[in-house]
Amino acid sequence: MDYVAISHLRWGFVYQRPQHLLSRCARDHRVFFWEEPVYGSETARLEISRPTPNICVATPHLPKGLSDSEDCELQKNLLDEMLLEHEVKDFVAWYYSPTGLGFSRHLQPALTVYDCMDELSAFRGAPPGLRKAEAELFGRAAMVLAGGRSLYESKRHHHPNTHLFPSSIDRQHFSQARVQDQEPADQAGIPHPRLGYCGVIDERIDMDLIAAIAKIRPDWHIVMVGPVVKISEDDLPRAENIHYLGGKDYKELPAYLGGWDVGLLPFALNESTRYISPTKTPEYLAAGLRVVSSAIADVVTPYGDLDMVRIATTPEQFVQEIEFNLQPEQSDPEQNEAWRTQVDSFLASNSWDITWSKMHALINAALPKGCCNRVDEPEPDAQVAGSSSSR
Repeated sequence: MDYVAISHLRWGFVYQRPQHLLSRCARDHRVFFWEEPVYGSETARLEISRPTPNICVATPHLPKGLSDSEDCELQKNLLDEMLLEHEVKDFVAWYYSPTGLGFSRHLQPALTVYDCMDELSAFRGAPPGLRKAEAELFGRAAMVLAGGRSLYESKRHHHPNTHLFPSSIDRQHFSQARVQDQEPADQAGIPHPRLGYCGVIDERIDMDLIAAIAKIRPDWHIVMVGPVVKISEDDLPRAENIHYLGGKDYKELPAYLGGWDVGLLPFALNESTRYISPTKTPEYLAAGLRVVSSAIADVVTPYGDLDMVRIATTPEQFVQEIEFNLQPEQSDPEQNEAWRTQVDSFLASNSWDITWSKMHALINAALPKGCCNRVDEPEPDAQVAGSSSSR
């Protein structure tokens, strides 16, 4: 059984939910990852890359100035050619963006899955027809996988088979931050205390908050690691104690987090953040960082409720909570060990391996009987007493 993923994100952009899940999927299945187009080519063509075994990343290159219908028709033709060339027959259609239906609704997958990781309609520059396309996708999908509790509460009213799969954690990877002994060159010269943010820098970040913290405490240094997207560089707050280090490779991140004193989740509270479930929350915690966050619903519950993350709503409260985390007693070995034990216990059941295993079981059970690679449970009267079946 192959998987054909239709995504609004690029495979090589930020390593996040799609890459974590589909890399694990690729251990047992061929994965075809269809990216958004690159415009500027004289003729329509498809660029194929293979970042890891069993993953084929397809990037359409299209001319500029196309109408929506022309764009969809060219992508449809390129998609069909790819599936024919690679002999993709039985497959699961895996959608990250409903707008992908424009060039793929003619496909006849064995199963359609909507892995909803964001409320895309609330993002800056969202296509006007996105809500209509999502309604169509709800009608086609066998299941919806929601990337956070708030998103789940919203989507479950639109699809009867919606499942909650919030942000998971590659704990072993980020726990390397706890034993880092060598600083990245571009961070090594930044004085302490360091307050760090790691992730996409876009309209969801509260720029006024960043500027206010930097002004209130000029002796603190704010480190921003990540690409700037959908906003102008001119929109970024500037000060001697704010440092923009740009995007980093996923494998480099523990080295940066290991050099911070406090992790920040400085999100604005608006429509674009109403349903987010920041992956950075468990990643910061796995790195051993104390964390201060805006009152994002999926951070408040469970992390704030369990006192693993401090919650603040104003610049003054942020400063107060950061000061609390910087107090010497917070670094007391005995107290710190107790806190980390609590964190590690909570994160132990939250891994991308576990998440993919549960998703895969749901998908396998939903595949039509007789479908390639579907494992059927024996009929009750065919089971031998005392034996168990496996998937």
